[in-house]
Amino acid sequence: MYAPRHLASRTLATVTTVVSHSSIKWWLRIRQKGSFPRYFSGKVRTIVEEKTMVEENDKDAFRLLFCGPYFAASHVYTREYLQKYPYMQVDDVSLENVPDVIGNYDICVVKSMRLNAAVISRANRLKLIMQYGVGLEGVDISAATRHGIKVARIPSSETGNAASCAEMAIYLMLGLLRKQNQMQIAVKQKKVGEPIGETLLGKTVFIMGFGNIGIQLAKRLRPFGVKIFATKRSWASSHPHNSCNSSALPSENGTYDHLVDEKGGHEDIHNFASSADIVVCCLTMNSETAGIVNKTFLSSMRKGALLVNIARGGLLDYEAILQHLKSGHLGGLGIDVAWTEPFDPDDPVLKFPNVLITPHVAGVTEFSYRYMAKVVGDVALQLRAGTPLTGIEFVN
Repeated sequence: MYAPRHLASRTLATVTTVVSHSSIKWWLRIRQKGSFPRYFSGKVRTIVEEKTMVEENDKDAFRLLFCGPYFAASHVYTREYLQKYPYMQVDDVSLENVPDVIGNYDICVVKSMRLNAAVISRANRLKLIMQYGVGLEGVDISAATRHGIKVARIPSSETGNAASCAEMAIYLMLGLLRKQNQMQIAVKQKKVGEPIGETLLGKTVFIMGFGNIGIQLAKRLRPFGVKIFATKRSWASSHPHNSCNSSALPSENGTYDHLVDEKGGHEDIHNFASSADIVVCCLTMNSETAGIVNKTFLSSMRKGALLVNIARGGLLDYEAILQHLKSGHLGGLGIDVAWTEPFDPDDPVLKFPNVLITPHVAGVTEFSYRYMAKVVGDVALQLRAGTPLTGIEFVN
C-alpha cells in the first residue's frame, strides 16, 4: 500500500537532503533485490522505500514544483484545488534542493527563488516557469527562452492582488500617521489619550508607479480627502481593461487619469517627492528602478515625510534609509518588503519607533491566494491537455 500522494511528494526533497543521488540509485538496486544490508539504519531504509514509492507513483504524473517554504498558502491552496485530479502532483521543495530536482517537473512556480541560467539548464522536462503573482525579477528570462521554456506571471488586476497591496499601503500609512508603535507602548504603560497622531485628511500622497497597484491605491485614497501625485513611464495607455473586480472604473477616455491630481514621468520624481507628505513605492523592480530611493531621492523629500514600500525591497537603498532615519529627515518608514527576506529582526532599522514592517504579506489574502491557486491549477490542467493557457501573461 502506497503512502498518500501529498506525503510521497515531499519525500523527494527529503531524500535529496539526506543522501546523494548516486547513493539512492545504488540503494534502489539493492532494494530491487528484496533486501537491505543489516548496517543500513531504519531511517535510510524508510527513505529508500519511500523514494521507490514516489518513482512508481509518478510515472504518469504531471508535476508542479513550488520553490521554497515561504508563502506556504500558495502550494497548500494549489494542492487543495488539484486534489481531485490524481495525476496532478504538487510538491514544495526547499530552495537548496530545487537545482537537484527541477528536471523532474513540468511547471515551476518560483516564488522567492532565483532561477539563474545554471538552474534552468537542468530543467529538461520543464514547460513553464511562472510566478504566484507578478514579480519575475529573479528569473533569467533569456536563459529560459534559450531552453524553450515559457515564462509567465499572473496579472494582478483580476486576482485581487493589486487591491490587497493597496489596502496594505493604506494600513502602513495609517499606522505611521497614528503612531502605532507608540500606541502599543502607551497601552502597556496604562496611558490614556496619547500619543497625538495625524490624519490622512489634507495630505499629499505621491504614488511612484501608477500601474495596477497604484490605480487601486488612488481609488481607495480618494475618500480620505487627499491630493494625489503619480508617475509612470507613459500615460498614453493607462490600463483601460484592468478594474480588479471593483468600482475603480476608467473615465470616458478609457484611462484612470481622473484619479490623479498631478501626473508625471520619471523626470518628475524628485519634484513630486519635495511636495508630498507621503511617498508610496509601487514600482516594478528592474535594472532601472533598483535603488531608485537613494540618498538623492530621500534628500529631496520634505523633512518629516513618510515613506511606504509595498513593491520590492531592492527599490530602497538601505544605507540611505538608515542615514535619513538617524538624522530625522525621514519622518517614518512603512515596509512590507525588505532588502533581504526573511528580514533580520535585530536589524538597526527596526530600532526606530517610527518604523513599521510587515512580513511580505501585502498580497497574501484569502481572496487573492485562492484565486491564484485556481489560475495555477487550471494552467496545469490546460498544459497537460494541450489546450490554450488562460489567466496568465507571458513575458517571452
